[in-house]
Amino acid sequence: HVQLVESGGGSMQAGGSLTLACAASWNTYSWSMAWFRQAPGNESEGVAFLDSEPGGTTTYADSVKGRFTISKDHSKNTLYLQMDSLKPEDSGMYYCAASSGWGVEFDESAYNYWGQGTQVTVS
Repeated sequence: HVQLVESGGGSMQAGGSLTLACAASWNTYSWSMAWFRQAPGNESEGVAFLDSEPGGTTTYADSVKGRFTISKDHSKNTLYLQMDSLKPEDSGMYYCAASSGWGVEFDESAYNYWGQGTQVTVS
């Protein structure tokens, strides 16, 4: 059963840090993966992207550059999002997604699988 399961969301004061995790039920070594977020009343936006191996280049939304870091533990098939210096505008539901393509960045139509989301609230 193919699935992505996010964890690590919660409530945090501005300036704090959170680490989100996304565990995949299959070997994601050659898959591109990304984090998206959606706040109430807003459209979904791509936050961080990790291209497939080999290469594994990263792309970040301008709003999170220098504060968020995307990474993957291949041995655990788990994607992470380290979020530092959190701001209230970082609040929203965070989703991880996996794509069998490469270089897809934040093209949502290119993603094959999505997690159920984890809520992040920054006050």
